[in-house]
Amino acid sequence: MEMSFFEMGGYAAYVWPAFGVGALVMIGLLVLSIRRLRLREAALKRLEAVGGGRRGHSGAVDEQKQEEVAP
Repeated sequence: MEMSFFEMGGYAAYVWPAFGVGALVMIGLLVLSIRRLRLREAALKRLEAVGGGRRGHSGAVDEQKQEEVAP
């Protein structure tokens, strides 16, 4: 490669820092997204452990249990 590519026609002092800032922002967004995903997955597992499965499935089971206990 030619050095003129890296010099960016004299604008390298502006172009390369812009690329760097853009890369840092993208990496930061990736890290935050992965962190939030893990937190929400953990919260979902806690809710499912308590008995909050799918509405249709767990609701039907809960209604059957209530009918058996109530009469």
